[in-house]
Amino acid sequence: MLIAAARRRVAALRQPVPAARIARALWMAWAVIVWNVVFDHVIVVAGRHYIGAAGRAASAPAALPVNMDAWMRPAVTRGFWIATVSGAAILLVGFAAVRLAAPGAQTPSSRRMGSDPLKVTPCA
Repeated sequence: MLIAAARRRVAALRQPVPAARIARALWMAWAVIVWNVVFDHVIVVAGRHYIGAAGRAASAPAALPVNMDAWMRPAVTRGFWIATVSGAAILLVGFAAVRLAAPGAQTPSSRRMGSDPLKVTPCA
């Protein structure tokens, strides 16, 4: 009984509407993960560049210390925008793919002609 109930639940998730909802949720999760990875990468690279500049400044005989805010604040802004564009691109592609893959989705040519792509017209 328990296995049959689990099979029914899984079969219900395979229906078009719940499957499209799950697909959209997975695309959103992927966009959030990519946003986080891209933002973190930009911050890490800026931190490495700051460490290098601070090391070079410390080894120079009469150099001024390197200001961390001067390096990291622009990196935060740059990372935010790069990550946002990356996540938005993934959402755009994902939602478009789900919309095109949904049952009953029309192609642009069939929308222009006003015909139903699944309707079969008998020949004379």
